[in-house]
Amino acid sequence: MIEAKGWVTAKVGERYTGHNRVLGVIASLLVGLVLLDVYLVPLQSPWGMYVVLASLVLGGFLLPTRLLLPDGQLKASLELVLLLIYLVAVCWFTGRTDSPFVSAIYLVLMATSLTLGRRITYLMAGLAVASYSLLATGESPPLWSQIPGYLIHVFPFILIAHVGAILAGETEAARAEVERLSLTDDLTELNNMRSFEALALQQEKVARRYQAPFAICMLDADNLKQINDRYGHLAGTELIKWTARVIRSNIRESDIAARFGGDEFIIMYTDHDKEQIRPAVERIVRAMSSCPFSYDGDLIECTLSAGIASFPWDGDDLKSVVKQADLAMYRSKRLGKNRVSLAESERDQGAEREKLQVRGEKLRGRVPQLDGERTGVHLGKRELPR
Repeated sequence: MIEAKGWVTAKVGERYTGHNRVLGVIASLLVGLVLLDVYLVPLQSPWGMYVVLASLVLGGFLLPTRLLLPDGQLKASLELVLLLIYLVAVCWFTGRTDSPFVSAIYLVLMATSLTLGRRITYLMAGLAVASYSLLATGESPPLWSQIPGYLIHVFPFILIAHVGAILAGETEAARAEVERLSLTDDLTELNNMRSFEALALQQEKVARRYQAPFAICMLDADNLKQINDRYGHLAGTELIKWTARVIRSNIRESDIAARFGGDEFIIMYTDHDKEQIRPAVERIVRAMSSCPFSYDGDLIECTLSAGIASFPWDGDDLKSVVKQADLAMYRSKRLGKNRVSLAESERDQGAEREKLQVRGEKLRGRVPQLDGERTGVHLGKRELPR
C-alpha cells in the first residue's frame, strides 16, 4: 500500500548528508571570518589569543565529529551546539553584547530550523537567549534590569527561530507532497509502477536473502471496452477507480498493489506462494463480481480476470514472475473470465499451445510477428466479438 513504503521515500540519511555539508561550509566561513577580523582589527592582549584558541578548539571538536559520526540528526545537532558555544566564546572576547558576531547566532538558529525541525529549533532558541543573557552579565546596569529593553534584545532570537521553523515545516510538507505524487497513481491512489518496482525489487532481495517466496498477481477488468462504448469513457474511469477500491479493501498493509496500466493491476504478496494467496485473490474477484458500481444512476457490473505466479517456482527474478502471472491472467480470460488462474510449468504451457488452433492448423510454439513488408490483415465488416 502507498502508506507503507517509508523506505522508498527519499532517504533521511541522504538529506542529512546535504545538511551536514552545508553546516561544514558555514563553520569554515565563520571561523575564517572571525580570524580575519582578529587579523585586521587586533584585540587587546590576550583576547586575540583566546579567540584563536577557541577557533582551534572548535576545529578539534568538529573534525572527529564529522569523521566518526554518521550523517543524521545527532551529528547535525552536536555541530550546531558547538557552533553556538564557539560564537558565545568569540562574542565574550570581542565585546560581549556589542560584539559584531552576535548577529551570527541568528545564522545558527536558521540553520537549525532548516535541518532539525521545530522542537529542536525552539530548544536552540532557548539556548541562544540564555547565551545572550550570559554575555550581558557584568554590564552596568544589567541588561535584564529593564525588562522591556531585555525583551527587545532577545525577541529577535525567538522570532527568527519561529519563522524558520514555519518555513521548514512548509518546505517539508511540500517535499512530502511532491514525493507522494511522484510515487502514486493519480487516478487510483495506489502505487504507480515506479513505486511498485522500487518496493518489489527490495522485496525480491529480501526473498533471495532468506530463501522466502513471494507471489505476483495480475488482474484485468473484463469488460472495460463495453462499458466505455455503452456509458462513455468517464464510466470506464469510474470502473478503474472502483477496481482499485476493491483491491485496496481486500489486501493487507504489507501487500504491494499498483496500477500496472490502463485497467490492469498488479499485487505483490510477500512470504507466500501462489497456492497460499489464491484464496485472497479469489476474494478480490468475488468482491468485484458481486459489487456493481454506481454511475449516473445506473449500477454497472464488472468482473476481473486474475493470474498468479510465484518466486522461485515460476521464475528466478521479479521480471520473469510478472511475465508468468500475466500469461496466467490471459489464460483466465480465454477460459471465460471472472476467474483466477495459476501459472503453469513450461510443459503445461506447451501442451496448451498445442491445443490452440488457427484455421485448423496447430500453433508451433509461437506466432511470427508481422513486419512492414507484409500485407495488412483485414477483418472484414463484421463486428468483433466482445
